[in-house]
Amino acid sequence: MAHVTGDWNPLGDVFYRKVELYSMDRLWQEVADLRKFKVAVAPFGGPIALMRDSNKITQVRGSSHIVIFIFSAAGKEISRINWDSGNVIHIGWSLSEDLLCIQDDGTVLVYNIFGKYQRNFNMGQESRESKVIESKVFHNTSYGGTGVAVLTGTYRIYVVNDVHNPASRKMMEVPGLDAPPSSWCVIGGDRQNHILLARDKRLYKLDRSDMQQEILETKTKEVNAFIEMAVSFDNRFLALFSDTGLLWIGSSDLQKTYCEFDTSSQMRPRQLVWCGTGAVVGYWENLLLVIGPQKDWIKYNMDTDAVLIPENDSLHILQTHTHELLQRVPGVVEDIFKIGSMAPGAMLYEACREFQKESQKADEYIRMIKDQLSLAVEQCIEAAGAEYEPNSQKLLLRAASFGKCFGTNVNADKFVNMCKLLRVLNAVRDYQIGIPLTYDQLKKLTLTVLMDRLILRRQWALAQQISQYLKLPESEGESRILGHWACYKVEQKHIPDELIAQSIKEKLGDTPGIAYSEIAKKASECGRTQLAVKLLEYEPRAAEQVPLLMTMRDSRTSLRKAIESGDTDLVYMVLLQLKEDLPRGEFLMMLRNHPQAQDLFLQLCREQHPNLLLDLYNQNDNFQELANTAVRDSLTEKNLQKRLDQLNAAQDNYKKAANEFSMKATEEEIKLLGYQQRMQEQYKEQFLYLSLHDTVHKLVAKNLGKMAEQLRKEFKFPDKRFWWLKIDALAGAGEWIELERFAKSKKSPIGYEPFVELCMKHHNKYEANKYAAKVAPEHRVKMYIRMGTLDEAAELAFQQKSEEDLNLVLRQCAGNRQLSAKINTMKQQLGKK
Repeated sequence: MAHVTGDWNPLGDVFYRKVELYSMDRLWQEVADLRKFKVAVAPFGGPIALMRDSNKITQVRGSSHIVIFIFSAAGKEISRINWDSGNVIHIGWSLSEDLLCIQDDGTVLVYNIFGKYQRNFNMGQESRESKVIESKVFHNTSYGGTGVAVLTGTYRIYVVNDVHNPASRKMMEVPGLDAPPSSWCVIGGDRQNHILLARDKRLYKLDRSDMQQEILETKTKEVNAFIEMAVSFDNRFLALFSDTGLLWIGSSDLQKTYCEFDTSSQMRPRQLVWCGTGAVVGYWENLLLVIGPQKDWIKYNMDTDAVLIPENDSLHILQTHTHELLQRVPGVVEDIFKIGSMAPGAMLYEACREFQKESQKADEYIRMIKDQLSLAVEQCIEAAGAEYEPNSQKLLLRAASFGKCFGTNVNADKFVNMCKLLRVLNAVRDYQIGIPLTYDQLKKLTLTVLMDRLILRRQWALAQQISQYLKLPESEGESRILGHWACYKVEQKHIPDELIAQSIKEKLGDTPGIAYSEIAKKASECGRTQLAVKLLEYEPRAAEQVPLLMTMRDSRTSLRKAIESGDTDLVYMVLLQLKEDLPRGEFLMMLRNHPQAQDLFLQLCREQHPNLLLDLYNQNDNFQELANTAVRDSLTEKNLQKRLDQLNAAQDNYKKAANEFSMKATEEEIKLLGYQQRMQEQYKEQFLYLSLHDTVHKLVAKNLGKMAEQLRKEFKFPDKRFWWLKIDALAGAGEWIELERFAKSKKSPIGYEPFVELCMKHHNKYEANKYAAKVAPEHRVKMYIRMGTLDEAAELAFQQKSEEDLNLVLRQCAGNRQLSAKINTMKQQLGKK
């Protein structure tokens, strides 16, 4: 185990180790003179950006222009940006691996990992006017956001909390601040971010609405000014370096002091950062000092210039030739490999080694931990995850596998899951990929985000292999990866549309979760309309096809696809859009070529666009519907002449449509309007626009029988209908004498029940009784019941020997016991007969 612990250095009760991650690529070594560059490294083993300092412009590989180089963590070049914008004072990376370039005018330009411009935003008017003199990019891992803070020439601080939703907010001002602060930093919080600012030895905590002066009393050494600050990755801890060489370590709210350490150096460190949350690292030229919270320290000599990148569990040390990892030795690794350790994991590890030597000591070690085998196996599995070297991982996993053979309560899933995750980690740590994640970082980052980063780097094959190996859901794994690959493919404009569409179809096929519409949308955004149309042919969902076709102004295809889908809402959406986009004539002609769409549009026009409806009927020579529309319009027209014009037009169109019945009906309506106009003028009564029935009814009621008779003959009123109408009108007007005269004029074609019914409707039993005797015998009992003369009804039913009618009368005389008894007697008598 000596080879494992050989690079361990004690820091109080714990150990720290420095591991070489990569020997940097040759091109990196040629370019990366770190003293002359602004350097930004993305967290969680992300890419590196180098930008020559504008104050130290030197020619790089024959170019006199400023260039931003983007490398992987292994030093392999990913891309470069020929900078032609303003003066950049700071660069940094977001958590989503976007490169942020902050200019002195407050403009923040955002680029992706391949140097493609994405967007920009500004830090506010004051930053434009007074310029930015200092800037910081900060991360708040509690909500996964990246922000930017700037210090302007007026010594005011502006903050954007989230670069994806940039809104510049001014922090409270420090009274009397007329010179740059000694140092300042951003401390992230769950609800809002704060600024900690040092004005000499006085500290101020600022946010948008408040400013608090903090008193920090040092005990071991006098402080004139705090000249450097460092906040831990999780924003919980803070380190302050003073001009007298004192390093204060405590909580970020300044309420707790963990230690005060005298570095004996009044020189400002090049960098002051945290290594995880357990130690502070100061970097001076040729010296790296690791300081623990108990005043313990470790010193590393540095041969070349370096850049320190803090992580949530470690610290990356980037140099010209190497990329190293400094981290606290995980507790479980320490328990297994520390000399003399008696931890269950250590015993199991030794047992496995002895077993490979075919030594009986293996049995002795197993017996020592027989009651703790489950814990021993878990320790070996966890330690394997914490190791960076594959050989160490294999040794620990082999020990865990050996222990599983003896334990009954061992969780096998943990072993399998760790093996899978370590294969994934080793794959992405590979020099060609260059994402040096630790196991703890992967847990914090999540597999989904790791897949996003592989996709972002266009590592499609590896991402697909990982998704298949881990059996990720299609939506998170293979479908998403292939979708991104296809979107990238359509950007390759040097490849013909046909070849790209064919290769995408062959690669993607009918993979579940693939949205060809999204790929087509990307093609459309790249100006490749024909390719987008070809790709949409593979999209099975019309609801995804049609909207994109409409945005591409492919009206014919969008309408055809909408009709083929059978979705009426989709067809309506297309039709309404085409109605706005196309000239009316062209739109109507298109409808004529699509009968299904035309039928739907006609239905819509009847409700919302009557004028367009007429144009459509005219274009199609649809005389029947033109006539129907004219009739409908005439019914709402209050002006007589306009109504007649509409009806005359309808009559002409019915004639062209060879609809004799409708033409005759329209002719009679015109004739009726003429009669109504004359009667209205003659009798000073309202007749216009009444129906024929209501007109005749009103004439009878107003005792204008001659005119009613004339209309009856003119419009060939049927006798039965006329008798009903006249009886109703006379009874309603109370013309009982006229009603009786009418009843006697000739035999009623409708019988005399209507006379009785209408007399009783108007509560005239006396008149009703006159007609009851004339009612046909089989209906007379019902008429007596209608008149309420139940005794007469019963007698008549008995005379007619109708037990059914007797039962009908009996049901009507509830409460009349005498009549009920009489009816029951009648029924008995009929029964005897």
